[in-house]
Amino acid sequence: MTDEEFQTAIEEGTLPPESFHHRDHVRLAWILLRKWAPAEALVKFSTTLRRYAKSQGQEAIYHETISWAYVLLINERMRNPGEHGPAGDLESFAAAHPELFRWKPSLLEMYYDEKTLHSPLARRIFVFPDRVTAVNLPVEEASVAADRISSSGNREVGVS
Repeated sequence: MTDEEFQTAIEEGTLPPESFHHRDHVRLAWILLRKWAPAEALVKFSTTLRRYAKSQGQEAIYHETISWAYVLLINERMRNPGEHGPAGDLESFAAAHPELFRWKPSLLEMYYDEKTLHSPLARRIFVFPDRVTAVNLPVEEASVAADRISSSGNREVGVS
């Protein structure tokens, strides 16, 4: 399915929910960020996800903080590719930034306490990150730190 067909299927609610996983959410954000300025892409992504969830009878599943955080992280990686250089296609982008495509452990575990991220407030509105341990780490080190946090349960793990 082309990017255009994929986007249309989500916008029209015709993509089966069993075919719309985390990687597909990242793909949709990537597509929109290639077409639109970040603020416009963020609005379009949120609106599209809400409409899709409603079309599938799952309105309550939409999570604003997770949605916005991933769009912002994807945008950051797209606009600042670092040593990987610009990724022209989704597979190259995924290879350069696997941390964005991994659902568990989630990259967001570096930025959010579990209680905060899973709160009703974070589901309803965007909540700023409440962890600061990995904010200034390079992408590769941040990915390692996320793995360490996930495996140890330690909220203050850094990179040695």
